[in-house]
Amino acid sequence: MSTKAEVMYATMKPGKLFFVIALPGMISMFAMSVYSIIEGIFIGQILGEAAFAAVNIAFPLVMINFSLADLIGVGASVPISIALGKKDHATANNVFSCSVVMILISSVIMGSIMFFAAEPLASLMGADDLLLETSVKYLRTYALCSPLTTLFFAMDNYLRISGYIKSSMAINIGSNLLTIALLSFFLFGLNMDVTGSALATCISMCACSVIASLPFLLKKALLKFVRPRFHLSMFREIAACGSPIFLSNIAGRVTSVVMNISLMTLGAKILGEGGGTTAVAVYAVLMYSSDLCWPLLYGIADSLAPAIGYNWGAENYDRVKKIVKTAYIGTSIVGLISTALLFFFPHQIASLFANAEDALLLDLSTGAIRLFCFAYLFRWFVVTTQSFLSAIEKPMLATLMSVAVAFAFPILMLGALWSLGLDGIWVNFVGVNLLAAILGGFLLLRILREMKKKTKTCP
Repeated sequence: MSTKAEVMYATMKPGKLFFVIALPGMISMFAMSVYSIIEGIFIGQILGEAAFAAVNIAFPLVMINFSLADLIGVGASVPISIALGKKDHATANNVFSCSVVMILISSVIMGSIMFFAAEPLASLMGADDLLLETSVKYLRTYALCSPLTTLFFAMDNYLRISGYIKSSMAINIGSNLLTIALLSFFLFGLNMDVTGSALATCISMCACSVIASLPFLLKKALLKFVRPRFHLSMFREIAACGSPIFLSNIAGRVTSVVMNISLMTLGAKILGEGGGTTAVAVYAVLMYSSDLCWPLLYGIADSLAPAIGYNWGAENYDRVKKIVKTAYIGTSIVGLISTALLFFFPHQIASLFANAEDALLLDLSTGAIRLFCFAYLFRWFVVTTQSFLSAIEKPMLATLMSVAVAFAFPILMLGALWSLGLDGIWVNFVGVNLLAAILGGFLLLRILREMKKKTKTCP
Protein backbone atom coordinates (compact mmCIF):
# COMPACT_ATOMS: atom_id res chain seq x y z
CA MET A 1 0.00 0.00 0.00
CA SER A 2 1.43 3.38 -1.06
CA THR A 3 1.92 6.06 1.57
CA LYS A 4 0.87 9.69 1.21
CA ALA A 5 4.46 10.68 0.30
CA GLU A 6 4.68 8.01 -2.41
CA VAL A 7 1.35 9.04 -3.93
CA MET A 8 2.51 12.66 -3.96
CA TYR A 9 5.77 11.80 -5.73
CA ALA A 10 4.01 9.59 -8.29
CA THR A 11 0.87 11.53 -9.17
CA MET A 12 0.93 15.20 -8.13
CA LYS A 13 1.26 17.68 -11.02
CA PRO A 14 4.85 18.98 -11.30
CA GLY A 15 3.76 22.60 -10.87
CA LYS A 16 1.87 21.82 -7.70
CA LEU A 17 4.70 19.55 -6.55
CA PHE A 18 7.03 22.53 -6.82
CA PHE A 19 4.94 24.60 -4.44
CA VAL A 20 4.29 21.69 -2.05
CA ILE A 21 7.91 20.47 -1.90
CA ALA A 22 10.35 23.00 -3.41
CA LEU A 23 8.87 26.15 -1.89
CA PRO A 24 9.14 24.83 1.71
CA GLY A 25 12.61 23.56 0.77
CA MET A 26 13.62 27.05 -0.31
CA ILE A 27 12.26 28.48 2.93
CA SER A 28 14.08 25.82 4.96
CA MET A 29 17.41 26.41 3.25
CA PHE A 30 17.05 30.17 3.45
CA ALA A 31 16.14 29.88 7.13
CA MET A 32 19.35 27.91 7.65
CA SER A 33 21.33 30.60 5.85
CA VAL A 34 19.71 33.42 7.84
CA TYR A 35 21.74 32.41 10.86
CA SER A 36 24.92 32.36 8.79
CA ILE A 37 24.13 35.87 7.58
CA ILE A 38 23.36 37.13 11.08
CA GLU A 39 26.49 35.42 12.41
CA GLY A 40 28.49 37.31 9.78
CA ILE A 41 26.83 40.58 10.74
CA PHE A 42 27.51 40.07 14.45
CA ILE A 43 31.11 38.96 14.00
CA GLY A 44 31.90 41.70 11.48
CA GLN A 45 30.20 44.50 13.41
CA ILE A 46 31.05 43.44 16.99
CA LEU A 47 34.26 41.41 16.92
CA GLY A 48 35.88 43.07 13.91
CA GLU A 49 37.95 42.24 10.85
CA ALA A 50 40.42 39.86 12.51
CA ALA A 51 37.68 37.64 13.98
CA PHE A 52 35.88 37.73 10.63
CA ALA A 53 39.02 36.50 8.84
CA ALA A 54 39.67 33.82 11.51
CA VAL A 55 36.18 32.34 11.08
CA ASN A 56 36.62 32.32 7.30
CA ILE A 57 39.86 30.37 7.73
CA ALA A 58 38.37 27.87 10.20
CA PHE A 59 35.01 27.30 8.56
CA PRO A 60 36.28 25.14 5.65
CA LEU A 61 37.65 22.72 8.27
CA VAL A 62 34.27 22.67 10.01
CA MET A 63 32.73 21.73 6.67
CA ILE A 64 35.27 18.94 6.20
CA ASN A 65 34.02 17.56 9.51
CA PHE A 66 30.52 17.48 8.01
CA SER A 67 31.69 16.08 4.67
CA LEU A 68 31.85 12.40 5.64
CA ALA A 69 28.39 12.59 7.23
CA ASP A 70 27.15 14.28 4.04
CA LEU A 71 28.64 11.49 1.96
CA ILE A 72 26.65 8.94 3.95
CA GLY A 73 23.45 10.97 4.32
CA VAL A 74 23.19 12.11 0.71
CA GLY A 75 24.60 8.84 -0.59
CA ALA A 76 21.92 6.90 1.29
CA SER A 77 19.07 9.23 0.24
CA VAL A 78 19.41 8.32 -3.44
CA PRO A 79 19.09 4.50 -3.10
CA ILE A 80 16.37 5.01 -0.46
CA SER A 81 14.27 7.10 -2.89
CA ILE A 82 14.85 4.70 -5.77
CA ALA A 83 14.03 1.66 -3.58
CA LEU A 84 10.78 3.33 -2.51
CA GLY A 85 9.97 3.91 -6.18
CA LYS A 86 10.38 0.17 -6.71
CA LYS A 87 8.16 -0.50 -3.65
CA ASP A 88 11.15 -2.18 -1.93
CA HIS A 89 10.54 -0.86 1.60
CA ALA A 90 12.78 -3.46 3.25
CA THR A 91 15.85 -2.21 1.35
CA ALA A 92 14.93 1.44 1.96
CA ASN A 93 14.58 0.89 5.72
CA ASN A 94 17.83 -1.04 5.94
CA VAL A 95 19.83 1.58 4.06
CA PHE A 96 18.26 4.28 6.27
CA SER A 97 19.12 2.45 9.51
CA CYS A 98 22.66 1.58 8.45
CA SER A 99 23.34 5.16 7.34
CA VAL A 100 22.39 6.61 10.75
CA VAL A 101 24.77 4.20 12.53
CA MET A 102 27.54 5.02 10.04
CA ILE A 103 27.07 8.79 10.50
CA LEU A 104 27.32 8.55 14.29
CA ILE A 105 30.51 6.45 14.15
CA SER A 106 32.19 8.58 11.48
CA SER A 107 31.34 11.84 13.27
CA VAL A 108 33.01 10.67 16.48
CA ILE A 109 36.17 9.85 14.53
CA MET A 110 36.17 13.09 12.52
CA GLY A 111 35.38 15.21 15.58
CA SER A 112 38.27 13.67 17.52
CA ILE A 113 40.71 14.34 14.70
CA MET A 114 39.55 17.93 14.35
CA PHE A 115 39.81 18.60 18.10
CA PHE A 116 43.32 17.25 18.62
CA ALA A 117 44.73 18.50 15.30
CA ALA A 118 43.01 21.91 15.36
CA GLU A 119 46.20 23.97 15.62
CA PRO A 120 48.20 22.41 12.75
CA LEU A 121 45.05 22.30 10.60
CA ALA A 122 44.37 26.01 11.16
CA SER A 123 48.00 26.79 10.34
CA LEU A 124 47.64 24.81 7.12
CA MET A 125 44.66 26.96 6.19
CA GLY A 126 46.86 30.06 6.36
CA ALA A 127 46.18 31.29 9.92
CA ASP A 128 49.11 33.29 11.31
CA ASP A 129 49.79 34.17 14.95
CA LEU A 130 47.06 36.81 14.95
CA LEU A 131 44.35 34.47 13.66
CA LEU A 132 45.53 31.06 14.89
CA GLU A 133 44.23 31.15 18.46
CA THR A 134 40.78 32.37 17.41
CA SER A 135 40.51 29.78 14.62
CA VAL A 136 41.49 26.92 16.95
CA LYS A 137 38.83 27.83 19.55
CA TYR A 138 36.18 27.98 16.83
CA LEU A 139 37.20 24.58 15.47
CA ARG A 140 37.37 22.78 18.80
CA THR A 141 33.88 23.95 19.79
CA TYR A 142 32.44 22.30 16.68
CA ALA A 143 34.57 19.19 17.22
CA LEU A 144 33.21 18.58 20.73
CA CYS A 145 29.61 18.62 19.45
CA SER A 146 30.32 16.63 16.29
CA PRO A 147 28.24 13.44 16.79
CA LEU A 148 24.82 15.13 16.99
CA THR A 149 25.47 18.18 14.79
CA THR A 150 26.52 16.04 11.82
CA LEU A 151 23.33 13.99 12.10
CA PHE A 152 21.13 17.06 11.62
CA PHE A 153 21.36 17.39 7.82
CA ALA A 154 20.87 13.66 7.18
CA MET A 155 17.75 13.49 9.33
CA ASP A 156 16.40 16.54 7.51
CA ASN A 157 16.84 14.66 4.20
CA TYR A 158 15.06 11.60 5.60
CA LEU A 159 12.17 13.72 6.88
CA ARG A 160 11.59 15.12 3.40
CA ILE A 161 11.83 11.68 1.79
CA SER A 162 9.16 10.53 4.25
CA GLY A 163 6.87 13.40 3.25
CA TYR A 164 7.44 15.55 6.35
CA ILE A 165 7.98 18.65 4.22
CA LYS A 166 6.38 21.18 6.57
CA SER A 167 7.94 19.55 9.62
CA SER A 168 11.37 19.85 8.01
CA MET A 169 10.72 23.52 7.28
CA ALA A 170 9.49 24.15 10.85
CA ILE A 171 12.56 22.45 12.36
CA ASN A 172 14.92 24.49 10.18
CA ILE A 173 13.19 27.74 11.06
CA GLY A 174 13.13 26.81 14.75
CA SER A 175 16.80 25.88 14.61
CA ASN A 176 17.73 29.29 13.30
CA LEU A 177 15.55 31.20 15.76
CA LEU A 178 17.15 29.28 18.63
CA THR A 179 20.63 29.84 17.21
CA ILE A 180 20.07 33.58 16.81
CA ALA A 181 18.75 33.82 20.39
CA LEU A 182 21.76 31.92 21.74
CA LEU A 183 24.17 33.94 19.59
CA SER A 184 22.75 37.20 20.95
CA PHE A 185 22.99 35.92 24.52
CA PHE A 186 26.57 34.64 24.18
CA LEU A 187 27.94 37.71 22.35
CA PHE A 188 25.96 40.48 24.05
CA GLY A 189 25.08 38.95 27.42
CA LEU A 190 28.26 37.00 28.15
CA ASN A 191 30.69 39.00 25.93
CA MET A 192 32.06 35.81 24.39
CA ASP A 193 34.23 35.75 21.27
CA VAL A 194 33.81 33.47 18.22
CA THR A 195 33.50 30.50 20.58
CA GLY A 196 30.05 31.82 21.47
CA SER A 197 29.11 31.86 17.80
CA ALA A 198 30.17 28.25 17.31
CA LEU A 199 28.51 27.14 20.54
CA ALA A 200 25.20 28.75 19.59
CA THR A 201 25.12 26.81 16.32
CA CYS A 202 26.13 23.53 17.94
CA ILE A 203 23.53 23.64 20.73
CA SER A 204 20.77 24.43 18.26
CA MET A 205 21.79 21.69 15.80
CA CYS A 206 22.05 19.09 18.56
CA ALA A 207 18.56 19.92 19.84
CA CYS A 208 17.06 19.83 16.34
CA SER A 209 18.80 16.54 15.49
CA VAL A 210 16.93 14.96 18.39
CA ILE A 211 13.61 16.55 17.36
CA ALA A 212 14.05 15.48 13.72
CA SER A 213 14.69 11.90 14.86
CA LEU A 214 11.42 11.61 16.80
CA PRO A 215 9.11 10.57 13.89
CA PHE A 216 11.50 7.70 13.12
CA LEU A 217 12.01 6.69 16.74
CA LEU A 218 8.23 6.71 17.29
CA LYS A 219 7.69 4.69 14.05
CA LYS A 220 5.40 7.34 12.53
CA ALA A 221 7.46 8.04 9.39
CA LEU A 222 7.59 6.30 6.01
CA LEU A 223 11.12 5.15 6.83
CA LYS A 224 11.52 2.83 9.82
CA PHE A 225 14.47 1.94 11.99
CA VAL A 226 15.24 -1.76 11.59
CA ARG A 227 18.08 -3.97 12.71
CA PRO A 228 20.89 -2.81 10.38
CA ARG A 229 22.28 -5.38 7.96
CA PHE A 230 25.56 -4.13 6.55
CA HIS A 231 26.85 -5.57 3.29
CA LEU A 232 29.50 -4.58 0.77
CA SER A 233 27.14 -3.72 -2.08
CA MET A 234 25.30 -1.23 0.17
CA PHE A 235 28.59 0.46 1.15
CA ARG A 236 29.51 0.72 -2.51
CA GLU A 237 26.15 2.20 -3.47
CA ILE A 238 26.19 4.78 -0.66
CA ALA A 239 29.80 5.69 -1.45
CA ALA A 240 29.06 6.01 -5.17
CA CYS A 241 25.95 8.15 -4.69
CA GLY A 242 27.50 10.27 -1.94
CA SER A 243 30.87 10.75 -3.62
CA PRO A 244 29.82 13.81 -5.67
CA ILE A 245 28.97 15.92 -2.62
CA PHE A 246 31.82 14.42 -0.59
CA LEU A 247 34.47 15.10 -3.23
CA SER A 248 32.90 18.49 -3.85
CA ASN A 249 33.24 19.32 -0.14
CA ILE A 250 36.81 18.06 0.08
CA ALA A 251 37.87 19.65 -3.20
CA GLY A 252 36.15 22.88 -2.18
CA ARG A 253 38.01 22.94 1.11
CA VAL A 254 41.35 22.33 -0.64
CA THR A 255 40.45 25.19 -2.96
CA SER A 256 39.70 27.33 0.11
CA VAL A 257 43.19 26.62 1.43
CA VAL A 258 44.67 27.72 -1.90
CA MET A 259 42.40 30.78 -1.99
CA ASN A 260 43.29 31.82 1.56
CA ILE A 261 47.01 31.46 0.87
CA SER A 262 46.60 33.41 -2.39
CA LEU A 263 44.62 36.12 -0.61
CA MET A 264 47.21 36.44 2.14
CA THR A 265 49.94 36.74 -0.50
CA LEU A 266 48.16 39.13 -2.85
CA GLY A 267 46.68 41.16 0.00
CA ALA A 268 50.09 41.80 1.56
CA LYS A 269 51.59 42.59 -1.85
CA ILE A 270 48.85 44.97 -3.01
CA LEU A 271 47.54 46.46 0.23
CA GLY A 272 50.69 46.42 2.35
CA GLU A 273 51.07 45.32 5.98
CA GLY A 274 47.90 43.67 7.29
CA GLY A 275 46.55 43.49 3.76
CA GLY A 276 46.40 39.69 3.85
CA THR A 277 43.90 39.76 6.72
CA THR A 278 41.83 42.39 4.89
CA ALA A 279 41.79 40.34 1.67
CA VAL A 280 40.63 37.22 3.55
CA ALA A 281 37.94 39.31 5.26
CA VAL A 282 36.69 40.52 1.85
CA TYR A 283 36.48 36.88 0.76
CA ALA A 284 34.42 36.19 3.89
CA VAL A 285 32.06 39.06 3.01
CA LEU A 286 31.56 37.48 -0.43
CA MET A 287 30.72 34.10 1.08
CA TYR A 288 28.23 35.62 3.52
CA SER A 289 26.70 37.69 0.73
CA SER A 290 26.29 34.53 -1.31
CA ASP A 291 24.30 33.05 1.59
CA LEU A 292 21.53 35.46 0.62
CA CYS A 293 21.07 33.63 -2.67
CA TRP A 294 22.55 30.15 -3.12
CA PRO A 295 20.39 28.41 -0.44
CA LEU A 296 17.32 29.23 -2.53
CA LEU A 297 18.85 27.47 -5.54
CA TYR A 298 19.94 24.50 -3.49
CA GLY A 299 16.59 24.39 -1.69
CA ILE A 300 14.72 23.93 -4.98
CA ALA A 301 17.10 21.35 -6.47
CA ASP A 302 17.59 19.34 -3.29
CA SER A 303 13.90 19.28 -2.33
CA LEU A 304 12.81 17.87 -5.69
CA ALA A 305 15.57 15.22 -5.75
CA PRO A 306 13.54 12.56 -3.83
CA ALA A 307 10.63 12.95 -6.28
CA ILE A 308 13.02 12.65 -9.23
CA GLY A 309 14.71 9.59 -7.72
CA TYR A 310 11.37 7.96 -6.90
CA ASN A 311 10.08 8.30 -10.46
CA TRP A 312 13.43 7.23 -11.90
CA GLY A 313 13.18 4.05 -9.82
CA ALA A 314 9.59 3.57 -11.03
CA GLU A 315 10.84 4.02 -14.65
CA ASN A 316 8.41 6.91 -15.16
CA TYR A 317 10.83 8.90 -17.32
CA ASP A 318 8.29 11.33 -18.79
CA ARG A 319 7.42 12.44 -15.28
CA VAL A 320 11.12 12.75 -14.40
CA LYS A 321 11.59 15.18 -17.30
CA LYS A 322 8.59 17.27 -16.25
CA ILE A 323 9.79 17.57 -12.63
CA VAL A 324 13.33 18.43 -13.74
CA LYS A 325 11.98 21.09 -16.13
CA THR A 326 10.08 22.64 -13.23
CA ALA A 327 13.28 22.68 -11.17
CA TYR A 328 15.23 24.46 -13.93
CA ILE A 329 12.50 27.09 -14.34
CA GLY A 330 12.45 27.76 -10.60
CA THR A 331 16.23 28.01 -10.21
CA SER A 332 16.65 30.19 -13.31
CA ILE A 333 14.26 32.78 -11.86
CA VAL A 334 16.12 32.74 -8.54
CA GLY A 335 19.46 33.03 -10.36
CA LEU A 336 18.40 36.14 -12.29
CA ILE A 337 16.95 37.82 -9.20
CA SER A 338 20.12 37.01 -7.21
CA THR A 339 22.33 38.57 -9.89
CA ALA A 340 20.23 41.75 -9.88
CA LEU A 341 20.16 41.96 -6.06
CA LEU A 342 23.93 41.67 -5.72
CA PHE A 343 24.67 43.97 -8.67
CA PHE A 344 22.40 46.88 -7.71
CA PHE A 345 22.92 46.78 -3.91
CA PRO A 346 26.56 45.77 -3.33
CA HIS A 347 27.36 48.56 -0.86
CA GLN A 348 24.28 47.94 1.24
CA ILE A 349 25.01 44.21 1.36
CA ALA A 350 28.71 44.70 2.15
CA SER A 351 27.87 47.15 4.94
CA LEU A 352 25.92 44.41 6.71
CA PHE A 353 29.17 42.55 7.39
CA ALA A 354 31.84 45.25 7.27
CA ASN A 355 31.95 47.86 10.02
CA ALA A 356 31.70 51.42 8.71
CA GLU A 357 35.00 52.17 10.45
CA ASP A 358 36.72 49.57 8.23
CA ALA A 359 36.49 51.83 5.18
CA LEU A 360 38.98 49.85 3.09
CA LEU A 361 37.23 46.54 3.80
CA LEU A 362 33.86 48.07 2.93
CA ASP A 363 35.13 49.59 -0.31
CA LEU A 364 36.89 46.42 -1.48
CA SER A 365 33.89 44.26 -0.56
CA THR A 366 31.51 46.47 -2.56
CA GLY A 367 33.62 46.10 -5.69
CA ALA A 368 34.09 42.37 -5.13
CA ILE A 369 30.33 41.73 -4.82
CA ARG A 370 29.63 43.60 -8.06
CA LEU A 371 32.11 41.37 -9.91
CA PHE A 372 31.09 38.16 -8.14
CA CYS A 373 27.35 38.58 -8.79
CA PHE A 374 27.54 37.49 -12.44
CA ALA A 375 28.31 33.95 -11.29
CA TYR A 376 24.59 33.55 -10.58
CA LEU A 377 23.78 33.91 -14.27
CA PHE A 378 25.19 30.38 -14.60
CA ARG A 379 25.12 28.97 -11.08
CA TRP A 380 21.41 28.12 -11.14
CA PHE A 381 21.99 25.74 -14.04
CA VAL A 382 25.03 24.18 -12.40
CA VAL A 383 23.31 23.51 -9.05
CA THR A 384 20.20 22.00 -10.68
CA THR A 385 22.20 19.76 -13.01
CA GLN A 386 24.42 18.49 -10.19
CA SER A 387 21.36 17.61 -8.10
CA PHE A 388 19.65 15.90 -11.04
CA LEU A 389 22.67 13.72 -11.80
CA SER A 390 22.91 12.68 -8.15
CA ALA A 391 19.17 11.96 -7.85
CA ILE A 392 19.15 9.46 -10.73
CA GLU A 393 22.21 7.49 -9.56
CA LYS A 394 24.73 8.84 -12.03
CA PRO A 395 27.59 9.15 -9.51
CA MET A 396 30.44 9.23 -12.02
CA LEU A 397 28.93 12.13 -13.97
CA ALA A 398 27.89 13.95 -10.80
CA THR A 399 31.37 13.46 -9.34
CA LEU A 400 33.01 14.74 -12.51
CA MET A 401 30.95 17.89 -12.35
CA SER A 402 31.40 18.37 -8.60
CA VAL A 403 35.19 18.08 -8.68
CA ALA A 404 35.39 20.34 -11.72
CA VAL A 405 33.27 23.01 -9.99
CA ALA A 406 34.93 22.76 -6.59
CA PHE A 407 38.58 22.30 -7.58
CA ALA A 408 39.66 21.94 -11.20
CA PHE A 409 37.97 25.04 -12.63
CA PRO A 410 38.80 27.36 -9.66
CA ILE A 411 42.49 26.43 -9.77
CA LEU A 412 42.54 26.82 -13.55
CA MET A 413 40.89 30.24 -13.34
CA LEU A 414 43.13 31.29 -10.44
CA GLY A 415 46.20 30.81 -12.62
CA ALA A 416 44.59 32.41 -15.67
CA LEU A 417 43.46 35.51 -13.76
CA TRP A 418 46.43 35.91 -11.37
CA SER A 419 47.69 39.01 -13.19
CA LEU A 420 44.43 40.81 -12.32
CA GLY A 421 45.31 40.69 -8.61
CA LEU A 422 42.45 40.57 -6.11
CA ASP A 423 39.89 41.33 -8.83
CA GLY A 424 41.01 38.13 -10.55
CA ILE A 425 39.93 36.12 -7.50
CA TRP A 426 36.49 37.74 -7.41
CA VAL A 427 36.01 37.14 -11.17
CA ASN A 428 37.18 33.56 -10.62
CA PHE A 429 33.69 32.59 -9.46
CA VAL A 430 32.12 33.84 -12.68
CA GLY A 431 34.55 31.90 -14.87
CA VAL A 432 34.12 28.73 -12.81
CA ASN A 433 30.34 28.75 -13.12
CA LEU A 434 30.46 29.55 -16.84
CA LEU A 435 32.74 26.56 -17.49
CA ALA A 436 30.61 24.37 -15.21
CA ALA A 437 27.43 25.37 -17.06
CA ILE A 438 29.00 24.33 -20.37
CA LEU A 439 30.07 20.99 -18.89
CA GLY A 440 26.64 20.53 -17.31
CA GLY A 441 24.96 21.19 -20.65
CA PHE A 442 26.89 18.36 -22.32
CA LEU A 443 26.09 15.96 -19.46
CA LEU A 444 22.41 16.92 -19.46
CA LEU A 445 22.10 16.24 -23.19
CA ARG A 446 23.65 12.82 -22.63
CA ILE A 447 21.11 11.95 -19.92
CA LEU A 448 18.18 13.21 -22.01
CA ARG A 449 19.25 10.94 -24.89
CA GLU A 450 19.45 8.01 -22.47
CA MET A 451 15.98 8.78 -21.11
CA LYS A 452 14.59 8.96 -24.63
CA LYS A 453 15.92 5.48 -25.40
CA LYS A 454 14.56 4.07 -22.13
CA THR A 455 11.14 5.61 -22.80
CA LYS A 456 10.96 3.84 -26.16
CA THR A 457 11.89 0.45 -24.65
CA CYS A 458 9.48 0.70 -21.69
CA PRO A 459 6.21 -1.23 -22.21
